[in-house]
Amino acid sequence: MLEIRLHLRYLFELKEDDDACKKAQQTGAFYLFHNLAPLLQKSEHQYVAPQHSLLELERLLGKFGQDSQILEDSVLIGCSEQQEAWFALDLGLNSSSSINASLQKAEVETALQGSFIKLTKALFELNVKDASLLSTAQALLRWHDAHQFCSRSGQPTKKNVSGSKRVCPSNNIIYYPQVAPVVITLVSDGTRCLLVRQSSFPKGMYSALAGFCDIGESLEETVRREIAEEVGLEVDRLHYSASQHWPFPHSTLMIACHATVKPGQTELQVNLRELEAAAWFSRDEVATVLRRNHPSNQQQSGAVPFRLPPKLAIAHQLIKEWVEKPTCSPLPA
Repeated sequence: MLEIRLHLRYLFELKEDDDACKKAQQTGAFYLFHNLAPLLQKSEHQYVAPQHSLLELERLLGKFGQDSQILEDSVLIGCSEQQEAWFALDLGLNSSSSINASLQKAEVETALQGSFIKLTKALFELNVKDASLLSTAQALLRWHDAHQFCSRSGQPTKKNVSGSKRVCPSNNIIYYPQVAPVVITLVSDGTRCLLVRQSSFPKGMYSALAGFCDIGESLEETVRREIAEEVGLEVDRLHYSASQHWPFPHSTLMIACHATVKPGQTELQVNLRELEAAAWFSRDEVATVLRRNHPSNQQQSGAVPFRLPPKLAIAHQLIKEWVEKPTCSPLPA
């Protein structure tokens, strides 16, 4: 526990102290992006995200005739238990504060023996650590790219060294990266769970209901509204499960819950503006799909006419939890 506290305190210091963060860059590791796509290398059946030292980056920039000032656009994304700081840098974005042109993607890929791959394509083929770091990195890099000007004065904002905030020099307004809260809820009638699909889902995939929180709503109110709006059901009981940062389409906080409806009130009224389909599935049906090692690579069959989100997604964990634990802890009052 002491190590965790020290780790978190060190991260806080790096976020708030520009000098400490600059010092950490000297011995830290950098993950590289190009237009928000991370640099990855293929290793057997998954991708790995290579790390680069500050010296390696300076050599790379020098090779392409670039000034090291571009390093000022890097953002802090975490650190190891040994207090090695981790940063992310996008070589393909032109910020208002940088005098450097973006580096050419193909040339950098050749020099670093990797490929810049869209995170939407690679996320589920990364280990848990890299997936978490790259998701954080992409969300921060995207936020800084989209918030280079003050909404009040219209003047350019300036990021601090760690990238934990931006400040407008003309009026000292501080902007912090924000996430949008989203509830994702698995509805059950006790013996079955409700799974839905949107037209944007991969073919055959079903998931839990999800929706953004409206201003003024509590999480409980959002869950009840979303379920009523999308499938016409009334929530009887509600249980909290877990949460997960999700980088798509922008930075969101997925708040996972279980909800139950009364057994006699299970008739679905599907909102076709929001959903393509919705259906009840038995525990045995869902358990069968979960037992398949790689559902995305399997042929669909009449016996199991659907598949579930990948294991890394909190929707998968929510569904797995329902199968393995019929009862869940109630949401604290």
